[in-house]
Amino acid sequence: MAVKAGLMALVVAALTSTELSPVSAADVETTPDVHFMAHFNVAAGQRPENISLTPNGGADVTFAYNQQVAQVSPSGRTHILATMPKPPAGSVTPALKQAFLGGITRAQNGTLYFLYATGTSQLTGLYRLRPGGTPQRIAALPAKSLPNGMALDMRTGLLYIADSVGGTVWRVPATGGTPTKWVTSPALAPIDFLGANGVKLHAGALWVSNLDKGTVLRIPINKDGTAGALHTKATGLKNIDDFAFSGHGDNILAALDKDNKVMLVRPDNGTHTPVLNAADGLQNPTSVAVRGSTMYVTSGAYFSNKDPNILLAPAGIAQGR
Repeated sequence: MAVKAGLMALVVAALTSTELSPVSAADVETTPDVHFMAHFNVAAGQRPENISLTPNGGADVTFAYNQQVAQVSPSGRTHILATMPKPPAGSVTPALKQAFLGGITRAQNGTLYFLYATGTSQLTGLYRLRPGGTPQRIAALPAKSLPNGMALDMRTGLLYIADSVGGTVWRVPATGGTPTKWVTSPALAPIDFLGANGVKLHAGALWVSNLDKGTVLRIPINKDGTAGALHTKATGLKNIDDFAFSGHGDNILAALDKDNKVMLVRPDNGTHTPVLNAADGLQNPTSVAVRGSTMYVTSGAYFSNKDPNILLAPAGIAQGR
């Protein structure tokens, strides 16, 4: 999640309505086979931070700074599922200064899990939202933490949570409870802003991006559930936010937020090539998800401040520009 201090003045009050029509398209023409799924209302603070796909071709998203979780239909219509309580006046969220909604993931029964960072012990943590219900905090995280990316292991029912300021991956059961520090490492720590960021489960390991260091790390999950030795799989990806596997082995599609790029990262020592950029409609991409042959990319417009959106593109893109 690559947001610098200058963004803070851009954030506006959350909407009170529960359903919104897509805003007008920005004056951007995408390349063939690349098109917009949805445009969001930047004036209402609708800056998508993370995405989880729904079975019908839609998506659930967190809006980073207006305390809202939304569902986007395949046609691009946005429906607000929940609005989180604001923290008390004077609360300071680590690194970002203001309350932040981060990772979101979806269980097979439609239950959503998402992360809220507020700089307070009363609100910071992991939340569960059952279909038709209201958000419940099921695990408290330290006020000094910044929970960001998250992945759900469907097999074990465990959630893995990246702490972007603590150099830590937390683990907590999807049923809730007390989080445990699964792994803490300098490789996960920030340099001067954010460290561990995106989190994905793949091929018996947890993969984590580090925004400040521009790396992707692979952490094996041992048979007893403990963390194995960390291995750096890619470097030179400064400002990497979230990422996803393309569906072709260990190939990664990584969102470089400030640089306005999605990179194809190959498993051969992490060589990488840009496959999408601002000319395709990216507006500071924040997260990537893949279903079948389609890649979904959210853009938060944190720096451009123009057109937060969801972009669709072929997941098999393999040639840079």
